[in-house]
Amino acid sequence: MERIIIKAPAKINLGLNIISKRNDGFHNLETIFYPINDLFDIITFEKAAESSFSSNIELPSDSTGNLILKAKEKLEELTGRGLKTKIKLDKTIPIGAGLGGGSSDAAKTLIALNELYELKIKPYKIRSIALELGSDLPFFLNPVPSFAESRGELLVPLKFNIDFPILLVNPNIHISTKGAFQNITPLNEHIDYLKISSFSKQKLLKLNSMLKNDFEEYIFAKYPQIKGIKTEMRKLGAFFSMMSGTGSTVYGIFENLSDAKKAEDNFRDKYFTFLQKLSFIELQS
Repeated sequence: MERIIIKAPAKINLGLNIISKRNDGFHNLETIFYPINDLFDIITFEKAAESSFSSNIELPSDSTGNLILKAKEKLEELTGRGLKTKIKLDKTIPIGAGLGGGSSDAAKTLIALNELYELKIKPYKIRSIALELGSDLPFFLNPVPSFAESRGELLVPLKFNIDFPILLVNPNIHISTKGAFQNITPLNEHIDYLKISSFSKQKLLKLNSMLKNDFEEYIFAKYPQIKGIKTEMRKLGAFFSMMSGTGSTVYGIFENLSDAKKAEDNFRDKYFTFLQKLSFIELQS
C-alpha cells in the first residue's frame, strides 16, 4: 500500500457540563459527543522520498501548531522510524468552531499511518497517544454517539440516532479552547446523560430545559453574534438548539427538511452553514 485517503468527520456536543478543575490542569466534564458524518475533512497520506504537508487553507507547517504533524511525530518517536509521508489536507470543517476538526484530523492520522506503514501499534497504545494530543481525540478513533466523562476520554457508546435534520451555523469566529476553559467556573452539577436513550421530538423538547452548555454564558457575553444565531435558530423553527463545544458553532435540530432548508437560506449569505439531512449511524463493536 502506497497511499491512504481518509475522511475525518466533525462532531457536536449534546450538553456540556464542566464539573470540576483537576489537579493536572484539565477539567472533569460530562457530555454526549455526536458525529456529523456528512461534514468532514479529507486527508491523503502517501509514501514519499521526503515528508511534506499541504492544505487548501493556511496552517502551520510544523508540529508546534499542527495536530496532524504532531500525531505523525508521536508515531515516529514511538517507533523510532522516520515516516516520510506526503500529506495533503482538504479542510472543510471550520477551525476553532467547537466541531472537533483538528482533533478528528489528528486521530485519523494515527489510524492512517499505523495502517500505511504496517506499524502494528496496538489500539490501546493508539488511544494513549490520542489522549496525549487532546482530550476529545479518543472519541474520533471510533466516532459513534457516546457519553463522555473525565477529560472526555472515558466513553460509553450509545445506541441512538437523531433522525431529524441538523443545521450547523458558524460565524467564522475562532474560539480558543484553552481560553474558554480558563474562563469557565465549574458548577459541580451532574446530569444523568445515560438515561437519554432516544431522541424523539418530544424528548428533545424536554431536553431544552435539561441540557445546557456551560460555555454559552461566557461565549455569548463575549460574542453576542453567536448568541444571536441561537436566538434566530429557535425563531426559525429549531426545536432544539445549542452551541457546540467551546464554540463558535451553533446547531439546530428541525422537525423536517423544509424548515431546516429555510433556516439555512436565512444564514447562508452571512455565515458558514452545513445541513446534515438525516443521521443514521451504525454502532461499531
